[in-house]
Amino acid sequence: MMINLTDMKTVRSILSRHGFHFSKKLGQNFLVDPSVCPRIAEEGNAAPGFGVLEIGPGIGTLTQQLALRAEKVTSVELDQRLLPILEETVGEFDNLHILQGDILQFDVPQLLEQEFPGMHVAVCANLPYYITTPILMHLLESGAPIDSITIMVQKEVAEKLQAPVGTRNSGAITAAVNYYGTVEMLFTVPRDSFLPPPNVDSAVIRIDVQKRYAADTKHPKHFFAMLKNGFSQRRKTLVNALSATMHYEKPVLLDALRELGLSETVRMENLTMEQLVALSNCLSEKDSSGEEKV
Repeated sequence: MMINLTDMKTVRSILSRHGFHFSKKLGQNFLVDPSVCPRIAEEGNAAPGFGVLEIGPGIGTLTQQLALRAEKVTSVELDQRLLPILEETVGEFDNLHILQGDILQFDVPQLLEQEFPGMHVAVCANLPYYITTPILMHLLESGAPIDSITIMVQKEVAEKLQAPVGTRNSGAITAAVNYYGTVEMLFTVPRDSFLPPPNVDSAVIRIDVQKRYAADTKHPKHFFAMLKNGFSQRRKTLVNALSATMHYEKPVLLDALRELGLSETVRMENLTMEQLVALSNCLSEKDSSGEEKV
């Protein structure tokens, strides 16, 4: 019989028996709301024919729901202390493979080829807040054949990720994720859905990976460098921000803005995805000295 990992008494008993203590450093908050994990699995493409890469299974609450639905689940867990707990809570599933390690150290395309040959691939995760962006970009920049990424993140991060690019709530991560796909906020999750409860509410988002702007971007390396640098000084005008961080001469930047029909006082945060791509294409070719900018 499958262990009920949403029953607080059961969970506390398991953790106590294994002498487990939560790590603040690792941002550990385990889902114990019975309604959340089935919904993540359903809306996160855990289905026949799909291999699901789970990052940070914790005690296995989401893992159970993924393994019940998907062809195969591979869960990557950083904390070695959780391995014996996972053996107890989800060891019964023969379509589950647990790997110990840091997902940021994995070659994602190689991992998916090894774990899910011939399958569509989805990623599902309840990510620690402190490492959401690095993991998300590691997956997207890897070029791995991932159909969708469904993750639990801090509510404020979810709102930023789904904000239209060019609006005040958007940022570099918004534009970067939109480069690779479309973002949808699926539902919010209150803080009391976790053990221990975090200090903020959460939300589940799904990114349908499509590489929407790859074909239109002449120099992707420049595009992402421009995003990083431009948004790092978002209070400045685009001209002042990029001249300071990417060492463009201001006349070059002003010429590019005029060519694109943009105001000389525009900020990076005001530009749409199409305008950001067009600006990068315009600037990436040559600077005033004739050297290519990256």
